[in-house]
Amino acid sequence: MPDNISISLPGYVRYRGLGYFTFLMHRLAGLATIAFLTLHILTTATVFFAPEWYIFLVQVFRNPLFVLGEIIILFFVIFHGVNGLRIAYVDLFRPDLWKKAFTLKAMSLVFVVSFVLWLPVLGIMGYQLLRFGFGLFGGE
Repeated sequence: MPDNISISLPGYVRYRGLGYFTFLMHRLAGLATIAFLTLHILTTATVFFAPEWYIFLVQVFRNPLFVLGEIIILFFVIFHGVNGLRIAYVDLFRPDLWKKAFTLKAMSLVFVVSFVLWLPVLGIMGYQLLRFGFGLFGGE
């Protein structure tokens, strides 16, 4: 393992307070967003190159576990965007707000806004998951 990775990995694991949790969530949300977009682009590309694979992948993605994972990943995508806007605003317009007291308030606001924006996704996709994934509400 290269030295810079072996040095930085233990640094990520050590807990440094509530603000650090937001930092880690932002990093994980970015990775989840990249994974989601990569999978989406590769799947969509199979329509042109291998239509039979596209049909197979769509059937795989209809599995309730994939749908549940997609609902969770969409929370990460929304969180990453909202937190990114917070970081950009503070960096560009209000650098004086990089204080611990404001950061904790802003972090709470980011989680609340992300959750509120995610609720319609949870409602619509959760209903579809229960209906078509588990056969509830008159589903298949």
